[in-house]
Formats: sequence, C-alpha cells, structure tokens
Amino acid sequence: MSDDREIDTRPYQGPAGGWGSMKSLAEINAREKVPPVETLRELSRQNKPEGFMCVSCAWGKPAKPHLAEFCENGAKATAWELTSFRVTPDFFQQHTVSELLTWKDFDLEQAGRLTHPLKYDAATDKYVAVSWAEAFADIGAHLKTYDPTKVIFYASGRASLETSYMYSLYARMYGSQNLPDSSNMCHETTSVGLKSAIGSPVGTIHLEDYETCDAIFFFGQNTGSNSPRFLHPLKACADRGVEIITFNPLKERGLERFTDPQNPIQMATGKSTQISTQYHQVKTGGDIAAIMGMCKYTIELDDAARAKGEPAVLDHAFLAEHTHGFEAFAERARNTSWDDIERESGLSVKAITDAAKVYCRSERVIAVYGMGLTQHRHGIDNVHMLVNLMLLRGNIGKPGAGMGPVRGHSNVQGQRTVGITEKPELAPLDLLKKLYDFEPPREKGWDTVEACEAVLDGSAQAFIGLGGNFTRAIPDQARIEPLWRQLDLTVSIATKLNRSHLLPGKTCYLLPCLGRIETDMQASGPQAVTIEDSFSNIYGSRGKATPASEHLLSEPMIVAEMAKATLAPNPKVNWDAWVADYANVRDAIEATYPDMFKDFNQRLWTPGGFWKGNAAAHRQWKTESGRAEFNCPAGLNATGFDEKAGRYRLMTLRSNDQFNTTIYGYHDRFRGIKGTRDVVLMNAADIAGAGLAEGDTVSLLGDSGDNIERRVDGLRVVRYDVPEGCIGAYYPECNDLIPVAHHALESHVPAGKSVPVRLEKAS
Repeated sequence: MSDDREIDTRPYQGPAGGWGSMKSLAEINAREKVPPVETLRELSRQNKPEGFMCVSCAWGKPAKPHLAEFCENGAKATAWELTSFRVTPDFFQQHTVSELLTWKDFDLEQAGRLTHPLKYDAATDKYVAVSWAEAFADIGAHLKTYDPTKVIFYASGRASLETSYMYSLYARMYGSQNLPDSSNMCHETTSVGLKSAIGSPVGTIHLEDYETCDAIFFFGQNTGSNSPRFLHPLKACADRGVEIITFNPLKERGLERFTDPQNPIQMATGKSTQISTQYHQVKTGGDIAAIMGMCKYTIELDDAARAKGEPAVLDHAFLAEHTHGFEAFAERARNTSWDDIERESGLSVKAITDAAKVYCRSERVIAVYGMGLTQHRHGIDNVHMLVNLMLLRGNIGKPGAGMGPVRGHSNVQGQRTVGITEKPELAPLDLLKKLYDFEPPREKGWDTVEACEAVLDGSAQAFIGLGGNFTRAIPDQARIEPLWRQLDLTVSIATKLNRSHLLPGKTCYLLPCLGRIETDMQASGPQAVTIEDSFSNIYGSRGKATPASEHLLSEPMIVAEMAKATLAPNPKVNWDAWVADYANVRDAIEATYPDMFKDFNQRLWTPGGFWKGNAAAHRQWKTESGRAEFNCPAGLNATGFDEKAGRYRLMTLRSNDQFNTTIYGYHDRFRGIKGTRDVVLMNAADIAGAGLAEGDTVSLLGDSGDNIERRVDGLRVVRYDVPEGCIGAYYPECNDLIPVAHHALESHVPAGKSVPVRLEKAS
C-alpha cells in the first residue's frame, strides 16, 4: 500500500471540537465514500432512544439527547462501518496472507467490510470462500477433539449483551472458563481495585451527577480523544464554575479548552471554553505520590482545625459509620515526607496543595480516571489511593459525587455483567447449572495475560475471537505472533480485516458478521440488542442500515450455530428460538440475573437507559468488613521498576485518529502529528541530554531486565511537553516493548502506561 504521506509535526494551536472536528468528519466520510444522505440518516439516530448505540466508546446516552448526540470519534466509527468498500473473496485471490501481513493497520481495515465466510488455505497462502454450513461443521468437529480447558474464548468490548450471554454460556457448556475480554487489557484494575475497596467493581456515579458536582478531579484520562461526548457535560460544568483539576503527564487539548460544534456563537467567533482550572503534569507512575500528597494535606489540615476547635475538614461521621482502616492510613499519610512525594510525583508541594485546597472546600467531588491509573504495575494502589482521597470527605454514595472511571469500548462493562469472565466467583454458576442442567467448570480460567502465557508455553490449543484484534492489542507481540500459528484452530468473528486474521492457526476461519448499525432481520422480524455504558445503564439498540453483504450473519446466530455444531443437544437451551427472537435471550438474562434485569424486555427503550444498580452508590459496602476500606499503598511509585541512567518511562498512547486498535487515519490533530504514527514524544531536556535533535530517528529497546530483546525501530523524535524521564509513543505499534510479565499486580492488566525502555539513535 502507498506510504507516501507528508509528515508534519507542528504543534496544534486550536481547541478540541470546533471546525477541526467538523473537517475531520467530512474527510473520513468522503474517504469512505458513504452517500451523504445515508450518513445523515444514521448520525441522526446515533445514541438516541429507539436508535442505535455508538460502536465506539461507553459514554452515557442522555435521556434528552442533543440534536447531534455523537462525537468526532463516534461519527468516524459510524463512517468506518458504513464504508462503501468491500473485501470479497476476489480480494484474497489478489493478495496472499504473507503480503497482507506487511500492510499497515490502517490499510488493512480501510480495505473494507468482509462479505463472505472464509477459510485459510495453507497451500496457496490465501483465504478462500466457504459455506457457512461447512465452516460451522468443521469448527465444531475440531472443538470436540480438544481439552476444553485449553481453548480460549475471547470477547472484544463491542458485542451486545445478548451475544455475550450466549457466548459465555456456550463456552461454559463446552467446558471452558477461559473467557478473557478487552477489560483484561484496560479496566480490570478498576474491577479489582474498586471491588476490594468499596465492594463494587464499577463506577458509582450517574451522568446527572455532573449537573450538581462542585469539583472534578481527573487522573490519566484523555477525554478529547477517548470519550469526546464527555466534553459537553464538562463544558456545562466549567460554565457554572465547577473547578476541574487535572493530573496527566501530557497536556491533552480536550482537558485544556473546547469549542462546542453545536454552539453557533462559539463556532462563529472561534471562542472556546477553558476546561481545567488546574493542570498538573505528574510523572507517569507518579499518581500514588500526588494523591498521597493531597491526602496528607487534607488530613493535616483537619488535625490543625480540630486542635484549634474549628470545624473539621474530614467527614468524621461518615468515616466512623462507613469506613475501615482510616487511622492506619491517616498515620501513613502524616508520616510520608513531602520530599518523597515531590520526587516520585514530579510535582511541587505548592501544586499538590493547590489541588488539595480545592478538594477541601468542595462538598461534592467526582473522581474521573482512565488507563493512566489502571495500566501500571501498581495500578491497584492507584485506584485504592483515589478511593482513599474520596472517602476522607464522604465523596462516595451521595449526589454529585463518587467514582467515575471512564470505560473504553461500548459494551466492555456489560459483557462482564452477563458472564464474560474467567473468574468463577463472578458468574452465577449454580444458577446456570439449575437453569440449563449442566455442570459448569469451577476452576479459574485464563485472563488475557494467562492466555498469552498459554500460547507462549504451547498449552493453548485453540482460539475463538468474538470481535477485536487480539494479537495486535496484547504485549510481547514479536514473541507471540510466530507461536500463534501453532494453534490448532483459530476462529475470528469480525466486520473488517485486521492483523490478527493474518496469523492463521493450522485450521483457520474468518467469519464476517453484521455491524450494530445494520438491520438484523431474523425469523420474528428486525431485532434489537442491548449494551451497558460506563454508568451501568442498559440501552436498547436497533440498526436500520442496509447490511454490507447478503452473506453476513448476526453475532448471535454465529454463536448459536457454533454451539449447535459443538455441543450435544440440550432441551433447556433452544439456540434456534434465541436467534429467531432476541427477546428470548433477554428473558434468559433476566432469569440468570433477576436483580439487575427485572422486566428487561419491558424496560428496553427507557430514555437514558435503565440502571442495573450499584450498592456502593447507596453506601452499602459489599466488602469483608461491610465497610469501605482504606488501603495503604506498597510505595509511592506505580511503575514497579527503579530509575537508572538511560532508562525512560514509556507511556503508550492513542491518537485522535484512532479507537483502540482501529486506526482511522494518520492525523493526531491535538498533538500536531500528521502523516505518521512512528514517533516518540520527548521532553526538550531529554532530547538534548541524549545527544539528539528533533526529527532524529531512534529505536526504543525494552529494559525490563529479563534478557529478552524487544525493540521498535524507525521512530521520529518529536519535542513535546512531557515530564523529564517520561516519553510517549503510540499503541499498538509499541506494545512489543511490554513484556507479558509486566502487568498490574492482581488484575493482570498489561502495564502499558509505564514501560522501562532505552533509546538508541539510528546509525
């Protein structure tokens, strides 16, 4: 494919949103050659009641939506799925898999929508068309020969609740608990950290809480690129004087200033809204120290106030009634020195106390965070520390306050809700046994890291992928890719071609499915599916676009047909009836999770979704102590490695033209990088200290100390405002620098936000 893009790395001066966003949408729609009338029709239905739920991020859908309830990246995702380009069997007659493996991620997906079921032919190194019946029969025949505990059933974050429930049931009836999903790569740290601290694995706030909060504290979440619709409530907060305090190593434009494309005055005048009132560029891995500093200030301010007989700063009534472990944590905070806090955070005492003063004078605080907290070796400590801060003044379980983790893919949280989990304690196994008359596996299954380890040691036999681009998203790619081909069976359910499909197992199938935007016609008529957002709300979603090919099947049908080909008939599971009418699947979900899904079908089209509930939001703590837990961190550094000469902390980043492994283009507008993704962002002092100049070409080398060579070559040095000793480069291109073993303790999330690396100048 052509690689003659003009490279430009001049700093971007504009705001998030505005005319830059409008231009970007126009460009992608023209590139995908989608008829404008079709684009307008679908965008008018996006994230609306009775419409379809965006296939991009998991941000909430308001009951009273904007006229245009979509963002730049959401509209890109829609154009990407509506594309006029097609990957037919003829495409594969023109290109071998080996050739396609040399293509860029963008070029592979830009080729278009898959149209026919395909099987890899090793003799010709090409995919060839097969019938659906042949594919299902062969997949089932292979699966019957394996040890189910050695088969991986992976799920990406965009499959519906209906598909996810069927898929997890299929895996367990087969005998496998190996149900890793994309949450294992991002917010599993949230699920583990929040669960142990407050008894709930998810956020505690509602979208409406942004209407009544006094302050918002941001940690490691790039709203402008990862969840741009969030900019609308942030603008509303800023307009009414809410203080927004941001901790992030990079200045992200969406958290600096925003021009609302739906505000005629701002668009006409070019004016923008300042979002953050304070912006603190903490070192990557330094959040524990920064939060400890705020806790120290708050606790010591309370000590002083009480000693003088003045009003308390802490919410002592809340602490006494609802928490456990406060005194031990308070003593730890008092005894932590400001010198250590400054060194590990990279921030001054003044910067930290300025932020803490806002916290102390605010009555209703929301804590927002993303993978900047979760993807570290000590990511659990990051989450626990943020909970500690919020507990000090009772900011969990009251209106306008609480924990607000921003989830990534559109249904990644919902999949866990309905059974996509490798942890037996998180699935209602006894009830599944009763409902469907089978014995579910009781042992723990493989998560993403363990699945990678199973491929590396040869114990994995087969991989079934429900969406996603698994081998591109994981760490240690150069080690795992050659071994991936040794799997006896690989099956991918997908809408477009990606790199994972070009690493075929000994038997390999590529099964194209309908997209969420498209009409899903089954025996009972057009079907709706459901998804869950970051706020634990459940929404109906109905596609109406014309399917990309008459040969496509829906994800529920593909799962059902594989199950029928693999499993013995079970009178308690009528796969055909479930496919004929997805309402039957929702009845099954309700029977399995009655507390969360009562009257599921009746509440399907509730404006703004219906809430599945959250005990911690009501100050009911499902922890061992029955109270919210204070936790003391192991240390102040979340990276899990020491500083030494020549070692940098690499944080992997997403661009403005990207969602997860999907690359929409080569223009990271907010960072001023155009025409390339092969860059490394460096502080000016680090560039000079390494004897480099901006524009030089370097390699990044892994520096984990495990004696395995990891390197990424051909990266262009770009001067950027980032803390000294910290560098940035794009995900997934630099995932190969992350060892499989370099993951968050307990949650096993790959620690992609603090990777030890060295620099080597190209000769």
